[in-house]
Amino acid sequence: MAEQKEKKVEDIKKEAEQKKCPVNKALYYMEEFLAGPMCGKCFPCEMGTYEARIRLKNITEGKGSETDLSSLKRIASDMLESSRCKKGKDTAKFILEWIDTGVYEEHFGGRCPDKECPALIEYRIIPEKCTMCGLCQDACKYNAIIGEKKTAYKSGYLPFEIRQKRCTKCGDCIKVCPTNAIIIVDVKAKEKVSV
Repeated sequence: MAEQKEKKVEDIKKEAEQKKCPVNKALYYMEEFLAGPMCGKCFPCEMGTYEARIRLKNITEGKGSETDLSSLKRIASDMLESSRCKKGKDTAKFILEWIDTGVYEEHFGGRCPDKECPALIEYRIIPEKCTMCGLCQDACKYNAIIGEKKTAYKSGYLPFEIRQKRCTKCGDCIKVCPTNAIIIVDVKAKEKVSV
């Protein structure tokens, strides 16, 4: 049986730093910390990490509130002061690093400034920019893009559109679009998408 190598806190932090959104970074960090290096020997770290993950998940899903933020501050402060090891204290510092930047509050309003939290964003196709090449549809593994490729001597095509319930926000469609016709918008943005 092959032993699975346990991640170190430093490795988790490096992986989390690759994400753009600070809230998403913190959530990733908490989930990986719980799955690996957390020993569970001291109460503030063990319970605090679980509770922090719940609060961060609420925020990334657009269900967060000021209560979640104040709880996160309290949890991180308690962990920083009471954790018995460096791992717990480093985790608390990671939570506190972004907490007063205002980015958490923006998530309460349903907006992820970095357009990374899946519950708060949508991928949309701008019809005026779309050449109907079908590359996005071919790249989508989840069949979330409907529409018809343009062929010579025919008209009346069904324009390309992204079915939001099927879209996983993986970004594969954006990577292949030659005209930058696919954009990421806030779910709660009621404004019409402009070119």
